[in-house]
Amino acid sequence: MLIATWNVNSLRARADRVEDWLRRTDVDVLAIQETKCKDENFPWELFEMNGYEVAHFGVNQWNGVAIASRVGLDDVQRTFPDQPAFGKGGKDPLQEPRAIAATCGGVRVWSLYVPNGRARDDEHMPYKLSWLDTLNRQAAGWLQEDPDAQIALMGDWNIAPQDEDVWDIDYFVQNELTHVSEPERAAFSAFLETGFVDVVRPHTPGPGVYTYWDYTQLRFPKRQGMRIDFALCSPALAGRVTGASIDREERKGKGASDHAPVLVELA
Repeated sequence: MLIATWNVNSLRARADRVEDWLRRTDVDVLAIQETKCKDENFPWELFEMNGYEVAHFGVNQWNGVAIASRVGLDDVQRTFPDQPAFGKGGKDPLQEPRAIAATCGGVRVWSLYVPNGRARDDEHMPYKLSWLDTLNRQAAGWLQEDPDAQIALMGDWNIAPQDEDVWDIDYFVQNELTHVSEPERAAFSAFLETGFVDVVRPHTPGPGVYTYWDYTQLRFPKRQGMRIDFALCSPALAGRVTGASIDREERKGKGASDHAPVLVELA
């Protein structure tokens, strides 16, 4: 089985590219982030015409997550238990569409769009850290309930956990940028301590191996990117991984997302 994750950065704007990619890769399950759709204007037919069932969670033109599967789509769940909400400037907190799960071919797939901290002193940063901490506590509980659980936490984590995961760590540190701060990296490492496995890195060793390149300042042709999209698998599922790759070619050309798809092969 071939599963993948991809931040498409507006699904409707890239519908043709997504459809072409699905046909070319023959992927079985795709976790999608940043659809930027409401449920009512989500392109359901794109997936249905290509043999996929699809579940989507979107409430406005921001965020949005989905799972497309041709190996079953059962027990769909929007948000994880106790998922933190966010209220900008003290406004009433709203539940953002950042997490959706479904069981696909016996694998519990989560499509995750982790909040961007924006700046180290921004109010989004404690929200991001709380969001990750809550998810990790829930994930730890899932493994305690069933050590053999088949779980894939897939998506845009908005964290570069190692120095080699950014094009210039000195630039990030000197400018006090997000994605590489100690609290963010600790939040990511907590999932590994819980028992989840980064199954893609062993098959795509760095440095210089990235999943995201900003649109500005010619970051992509200059190879100035970040590795921030991951598939963290439960121990039982990690044991089934036979290969993984990052489709850097999909970042090329007109109308590309700023993220590349990440693929995982399962026995």
